[in-house]
Amino acid sequence: MDRMFKSYEVAIIGASGQLGSEFRRLFDGRAIEIRHDQIEITDPTSIHAVLSATGPSIVINAAAYNWVDKAEYEPDVAFAVNALGPRTLALACAGREIPLLHISSDYVFGLDARDAPYSETDTPGPLGAYGLSKLAGEYFVRSLCPQHYVVRTCGLYGHAEAVGKGNFVKTILRLGRERGHVRVVDDQYCTPTSAADLAEALVDLIQTEAFGLYHLTNRGQTTWYDFTREIFEIANVNATIEAISTAEFGAKARRPANSLLNCDKAAGVLHGHMPPWHDAVARYLRNLP
Repeated sequence: MDRMFKSYEVAIIGASGQLGSEFRRLFDGRAIEIRHDQIEITDPTSIHAVLSATGPSIVINAAAYNWVDKAEYEPDVAFAVNALGPRTLALACAGREIPLLHISSDYVFGLDARDAPYSETDTPGPLGAYGLSKLAGEYFVRSLCPQHYVVRTCGLYGHAEAVGKGNFVKTILRLGRERGHVRVVDDQYCTPTSAADLAEALVDLIQTEAFGLYHLTNRGQTTWYDFTREIFEIANVNATIEAISTAEFGAKARRPANSLLNCDKAAGVLHGHMPPWHDAVARYLRNLP
């Protein structure tokens, strides 16, 4: 499928982040890149001014507050960016009758402690302020903007232009090389997802006009401990890995024990699942500087 729009002006909010950077690569200069210094997503005046000036035919919101533990100390900031910002953006897009793609998270789940992957019809239950803020943002977009794509993903990693935009892969590589020993949680199940693969799937999705709520991740499942083992093996990092429990790790914010998402709905629309997570991380590591 040709992943370039033929007659659309696509605006990317959060263009310098991990996912935004991949959208920029795919659109190859043909998108409207809206960076943090050009818009304040919590300010309705700023959103309306930017959309009026750029006149997009579709908006991609790849901006978010992603500091899971910090959100417990400043929930007002998390809600402003992840909930009230998308609310204002949804109203602005609805008023212009243009579609909005909004990115959400597996952290909207976790309260019910289950083993099976979550589908779009399962009832959310966040465990912390970050997850609550993302869920509120979802509800605003879904209720206020008729032409919406709300997409939940998990364990996102990629290449970001913005300074300070790290991810699990880069962090664990740095710690392994610096310390020679890392302690990693082995009782949280996830699907690490490549921002490059996700961006390609999302560009295909927004060309279908099949609006709605979707789950999209790479294929398969692992734990953060086994993910680390895979990273170190591929990158030839000589470090020992100690498997620990979530309780031993002692993070401020509670995490879902199961972050697995059922992606069959998206696969039906896109005629196939995303690549396996093993293949995705191998490609990512080959392209790291």
